[in-house]
Amino acid sequence: MGFESGTMGFRLFYLPRPLPDDAVKRFAAHAACGLDAIQAEESAGWVTGRHLLDRNITEDSITYAGYLRITLRQGQRKIPTSLLQAECRMEELAACAADGHAFVNRRKRAEIRDAVTERLLPNMPPQLKGIPLVHQPGANILYAGAMNDTQSDLLCARFLQTMGYHLIPVTPESAALSLRKVDVQDLLPVSFSPDVDDGLMEAQPGRDFLTWLWFKAESGRGNVPLPDIGELGVLLEGPLTFMHEGDGAHVIVLRKGEPIGSAEAKTCLLSGKKLKQSRLTFGLGNELWKCMFDADGFVCRGLTVPEEEGSLDPMSRFQARIRQLDRFRDMLFALYDRFLEERTDKAGWPGAKKKIREWAKARSSRV
Repeated sequence: MGFESGTMGFRLFYLPRPLPDDAVKRFAAHAACGLDAIQAEESAGWVTGRHLLDRNITEDSITYAGYLRITLRQGQRKIPTSLLQAECRMEELAACAADGHAFVNRRKRAEIRDAVTERLLPNMPPQLKGIPLVHQPGANILYAGAMNDTQSDLLCARFLQTMGYHLIPVTPESAALSLRKVDVQDLLPVSFSPDVDDGLMEAQPGRDFLTWLWFKAESGRGNVPLPDIGELGVLLEGPLTFMHEGDGAHVIVLRKGEPIGSAEAKTCLLSGKKLKQSRLTFGLGNELWKCMFDADGFVCRGLTVPEEEGSLDPMSRFQARIRQLDRFRDMLFALYDRFLEERTDKAGWPGAKKKIREWAKARSSRV
């Protein structure tokens, strides 16, 4: 899933310092290998953002509409399991017939598997996949299609190998340090249920934020005022994922129907569970941004952004989409900054927490 068309899935990363002047040469030096060199062990290297076979990394090929656009390509040769099993079974039956035995032993079976793998693997087409990256030169944020921890770890490792320094994933913890110099580990766990003590909760600032945002949106009739942005329309919808590592079920997923107003959602809140994931919509004027948001890692899936009016050429359309992506990021960070402002207000937070608990207990629900 790239950034040029369709919905966007991404994770944010901080760049602790600007890319070096020789960044293009560094990417080129760690370019992906040719298709013939791809083996059974997965390899990873850089290609341009144009397609997964473009290993010609130059200033022109990785610069698009003023942005750095490059992809970390993963390649691997694999034998389909069903084919490997069938070929091995055929060889085992032939060995049984030749030796006059009813079966082959474990050692012989392993030898057959190794021989079949060695014979078939070179003829298997390489399987390719990529992690697209977009970065505006001079900015300290990078967008990457690293949708899970494995991809994120691989990207960070290859970036370190290429540039000599680490990417920093944007998480509730790192964002708090960047926005307000707040170490969230210094904040005590909090319960948003009147029936669960704070001491029984785990520290999960992302879930605290998303549950707080749910409260703000409902109590503000769908609007959350933000400095420099104005009245931001905020809507949370299902499917919803609740989590709390206490007694009973740790994870509850509510989908279909209207889970946001269901009796099950209210039960989750009152049992101490917090919202980990939901569909999130931001609205400004007639413009809408929609995505599936995972609060633990600030991961967005299926983001749709407002489309520019009129017919645009591909480059202009890409620029417009990234501008709208930047606006979404700014709104998300502004909301999180406001949450941190309330959460770190020692005098005001007890009252804010009380209001959230009253909302959780009193909010209407439908069976």
